[in-house]
Amino acid sequence: MPAPLVDASAPTRSAGSEARRRELLGALARVLSGEAILADSEATAPFECDALSAYRVRPLVVVLPRTDEEVAGVLAACRALGTPVVARGAGTGLSGGALPHAEGVTLSLARLNRILAVDPVACTATVQAGVRNLAISDAAAPHGLYYAPDPSSQLACSIGGNVAENSGGVHCLKYGLTLHNVLGVRGYTIDGERIEFGGQALDTPGLDLLSIVVGSEGMLAVVTEVTVRLLPRPEVARCILASFATVEAAGRAVAEVIAAGIIPAGLELMDRPMVGAAERFVHAGYDLDAAAILLCESDGTATEVDAEIARITKLLTDCGATRIEASRDEAERLRFWSGRKNAFAASGQLSPDYMCMDSTIPRRRLAEMLRAIEGMQARYGLTCVNVFHAGDGNLHPLILFNANDADELRRCEAFGADILETSVRLGGTISGEHGVGIEKLNSMCVQFSPAEREQMFRIKRAFDPAELLNPGKVIPTLHRCAEYGKMHVHRGVSAFPDLPRF
Repeated sequence: MPAPLVDASAPTRSAGSEARRRELLGALARVLSGEAILADSEATAPFECDALSAYRVRPLVVVLPRTDEEVAGVLAACRALGTPVVARGAGTGLSGGALPHAEGVTLSLARLNRILAVDPVACTATVQAGVRNLAISDAAAPHGLYYAPDPSSQLACSIGGNVAENSGGVHCLKYGLTLHNVLGVRGYTIDGERIEFGGQALDTPGLDLLSIVVGSEGMLAVVTEVTVRLLPRPEVARCILASFATVEAAGRAVAEVIAAGIIPAGLELMDRPMVGAAERFVHAGYDLDAAAILLCESDGTATEVDAEIARITKLLTDCGATRIEASRDEAERLRFWSGRKNAFAASGQLSPDYMCMDSTIPRRRLAEMLRAIEGMQARYGLTCVNVFHAGDGNLHPLILFNANDADELRRCEAFGADILETSVRLGGTISGEHGVGIEKLNSMCVQFSPAEREQMFRIKRAFDPAELLNPGKVIPTLHRCAEYGKMHVHRGVSAFPDLPRF
């Protein structure tokens, strides 16, 4: 795991470590201009964490290449010196996937931010890894097209990071995750060798490795270019806002909508504490008396949408909805969604810090999971607000805590690990779209057997034999799993005993 964070104003390094640092800087200077290399403490400080800010590590060096050739050169130089490399996008990740290595290079792809081509005939866009998610739809809009995956951070997050984590969003129920919307990826191995996965055609020669790279969290290659599928913008989109007196009724409504053969464009659940926070933040018109609300969107032609809205309204009414509104125009639809899209920001009003978990469970067990989380709140003495991609069972419980209180942080870690372990026990997984990073590293021991984890290591070594790309992330060692088994989250022991904390 990463080394502890040291005093940024006076870093202490051994003579050997300082000599290696000078050698690394010299090698990087032969590849990049001086302004693209950040080495002093003040310059590297902004890169010491991603959006999981409770854990921080100061990188040895940060580089900001502008071209593919510079990326290749940086990787080759690091490979020759045995220096770890952590690729970084916009830093919006929530699992610590971009946490730096204390003796390594953080390779920022922020300057690779050009949209290379938009093909309205083929319905594709080819962009560099640093392009923002929403910028792709903005570029495609004049052609009546858009890019479907829409994480809540889509205004800031980059497509390279989306590929690394296989990100989703509120419309992933109907249109899929990043994997289902990416046609091809180009990048570089740790040796600086160019490598491609997928392509423009329906099939490509050789092994189909695209699905291995998407979601690999920067452990196999550094992605520099992505070709995505664009979709025609729907003629009409309308959103239903429905209130329920109990979480059980809301969960039953989700199951009934899907069982009826309806696949909404989006189907989201928010519990009462989250509804209250979102309403205070953006004034979306949410029902503050509801135990839970559902946001259910339909899109397509006007005739299709009207018919589907009518069917969904009846289903929700039959399931006990106490209040139902359907958006009448685009402004009202966006208002309904504004609270959900700003849920994470709204939570900042409730607590100094929060840890956003990410797991999946079968849809029919939503209410059961929420009841389990209620019990965990009492067990760990912390509050949790909930927002779910209810349609596909992807949970985002937000545990509220104070990172400056060591005991609260310890209890928050144990609370989060308990949520993940419970998700697996209910038939789900430890991650839906945020990735594993360092946050869920121990929980991999709950979901995957030693044989399965060894297969993951074999794939990693096939691409990166020296294990220099994003080391210490995603796949736990046998030693870590053994230690986790001794701790067990219900004993309230920290799930991350050796991570540097802020």
